[in-house]
Amino acid sequence: DFTEMMRALGYPRLISMENFHTPNFMLVSEVLLWLVKRYEPQTDIPPDVETEQDRVFFIKAVAQFMATKAHIKLNTKKLYQADGYAVKELLKVTSVLYGAMNTKGVERADVSEEDSSKFKFDLGSKIADLKAARQLASEITSKGASLYDLLGKEVELREARTESIARPLEINEAEKMMKIAIDCVLDQVQKTKDMLNNVALDEANLEAKIEKRKLELERSQKRLQTLQSVRPAFMDEYEKIEEQLQKQYSSYLEKFRNMTYMEQLLDDHRRTEQEMFE
Repeated sequence: DFTEMMRALGYPRLISMENFHTPNFMLVSEVLLWLVKRYEPQTDIPPDVETEQDRVFFIKAVAQFMATKAHIKLNTKKLYQADGYAVKELLKVTSVLYGAMNTKGVERADVSEEDSSKFKFDLGSKIADLKAARQLASEITSKGASLYDLLGKEVELREARTESIARPLEINEAEKMMKIAIDCVLDQVQKTKDMLNNVALDEANLEAKIEKRKLELERSQKRLQTLQSVRPAFMDEYEKIEEQLQKQYSSYLEKFRNMTYMEQLLDDHRRTEQEMFE
């Protein structure tokens, strides 16, 4: 678990997965910088993340550092999102540090056991040197493989390089290549201008649509107010009928109460006669 690993590594703040439900770049940058400092205290990565350019530079610097120093490949796009996907990338670095801490604890336990015997070795202080040696060994291996591939191509490239150096420089050909490059740049500039013009046109169309919708809303509100203020045609007749209905209902209630009372009296009279008869 990412939060448990960060707590075990000694991160000074309490964090939870709820902090990453929404993009939280400040927290992600703070955790990244702390992890980099934990891995290499002498590293120099600028912590400025105020502007978009600073954030992009910060993410690239951290990803390059982890790729060259720890051979950990980070997805810069997910880190820049600063949400739950960024936690998966942070977990890559955290797992390495957490594993190193556990390894260091096991080795320290071995040292304490060896201290009780006649052989005493202080391996705890050599963990950093061992890590640096492993890193240098992996870098030497990768550089050697790359150098071997380049040297294998040297036989083919030597002739082409010699031919290119021996061939005289032609001004016409150079001018032609420069014109082609200039035309490509001008085409890109024109495409960019066309895109900007299209953006301006789309913005104008959207503003016109918004204004049209506003006018329709105002007309609808005025119509609603007019309908609310107009009295229906048969409202007077409706009110008269409603008054008559209220009177009829009152008369009905009075008659219903009288009838109920008379039925009760009749029941009492019949009960009395029955008792007298018995």
